[in-house]
Amino acid sequence: MTSRRDEIAAGLAETEQRIHAACHAAGRDRSEITLIAVTKTYPASDVELLADLGITDVGENRHPEAGDKHAEVTAPVRWHFLGGLQTNKAGAVAHYADAVHSVDRAKLARSLQRGAEAAGRVLGCSVQVDFDTTDPGRSGVPPDAVDELAALIVASEHLRLDGVMTVAPLGADPRPVFEHLVAISQNLRKQHPEAVMISAGMSADLEQAVEAGATHLRVGRSILGERPNTR
Repeated sequence: MTSRRDEIAAGLAETEQRIHAACHAAGRDRSEITLIAVTKTYPASDVELLADLGITDVGENRHPEAGDKHAEVTAPVRWHFLGGLQTNKAGAVAHYADAVHSVDRAKLARSLQRGAEAAGRVLGCSVQVDFDTTDPGRSGVPPDAVDELAALIVASEHLRLDGVMTVAPLGADPRPVFEHLVAISQNLRKQHPEAVMISAGMSADLEQAVEAGATHLRVGRSILGERPNTR
């Protein structure tokens, strides 16, 4: 009978093959890419297995699930908060996350700053960019608002500007979206050279993200299998 560790190892190996192939096709080195295993809805034991298999970056989308898992996991991993975040939960997230990819408004940035200050730490932040003009309910700022929010993050003593993030619109070709995000990143780095993170690409579109120039991939299902039904 296949163990859970074997299942995860197989998914990880297949994902790594895809990343290596995408890097080869794009003329990039695998070392340029950070793989974040998205562990939302999966148990803390999966995070421990991932760490044992060499994965040091994990992603979560919801609080308090992320906080509970952080408290349970003993492996030395970096915690990336990826999902839309309510302002009233930002302080708690700032206590355990190493990076928040989904900063999409000034009020949230200020709440994260207060939380990080209270925790006595510096929190990495990326500006989430929304390219889907047909869905006003999506998280993210429009491309022309990135600079203003980035400047607020930089001015916050307990926040660090890491870069930019996006989620490709459903049903659309992700290539132009990822290419636009890379262009935004290049422009942002003229003012903030340290903001090198380009968080883009998930299980379905990681190849296009690598081709465009992403530095961080957020992959869950391809590594860990179909998500448990939590409803």
